[in-house]
Amino acid sequence: MGAIISLNANAKQADCTFCQHSKIANYILKETPNFCIVADHAPLVEGHLLIIPQQHYPCYGAVPASLDTELQTLKQEVRTFFARFYASPIIFWEHGVFRQTVFHAHLHCFPFREITYNLTEGLHGLVVSSQDDIRTWYTKKGHYFYLEDPYHALLFAPDVDRYSRVIQKILWTGASAHNGHSQWRSAQQRHEEGKSLIPVTAARWLQFQQQEVDNAR
Repeated sequence: MGAIISLNANAKQADCTFCQHSKIANYILKETPNFCIVADHAPLVEGHLLIIPQQHYPCYGAVPASLDTELQTLKQEVRTFFARFYASPIIFWEHGVFRQTVFHAHLHCFPFREITYNLTEGLHGLVVSSQDDIRTWYTKKGHYFYLEDPYHALLFAPDVDRYSRVIQKILWTGASAHNGHSQWRSAQQRHEEGKSLIPVTAARWLQFQQQEVDNAR
């Protein structure tokens, strides 16, 4: 989904793919007042989801605290979905603005089994305890990238070497363990593969939502 120029927050942007729902309508699995859950159009693995604010923010460091509770509820919902349908814990990943391709906040959600970041690597800049930590970093230091495994949430300085090492150790390791590919897949390749993966993810999500309705009765 193409690169976007505008970084202005709040108002929906005419040139932003994620602001124009007509461009992502086929991928939307759930909408709430301030967010939507979307199947990634070029998934690394089956189950690859995005949590996207309805309004235009350049990254989650710019999303206001008033939306935190709703965001955390959706993150927990995706955790439950992954645990039930993929028997997997979750990896959350955000580029911040650093190396984004769509400059609208979006949180990647991956069902990666037994993939965790080792704190002794020392690549991270901050162990995150709340969304306020992300907002503070973004306000004072600017760009970042973000990783959350089942044990820690972490912010990293926008350094290409650190970024590449985390991609290799976490995203590449997690993706290759699931899809069996020996090389990183290009966005175009993943888009083609997504034509078969996304319908399966969507069907599982629909089943999950029905189960949640049934359980609530």
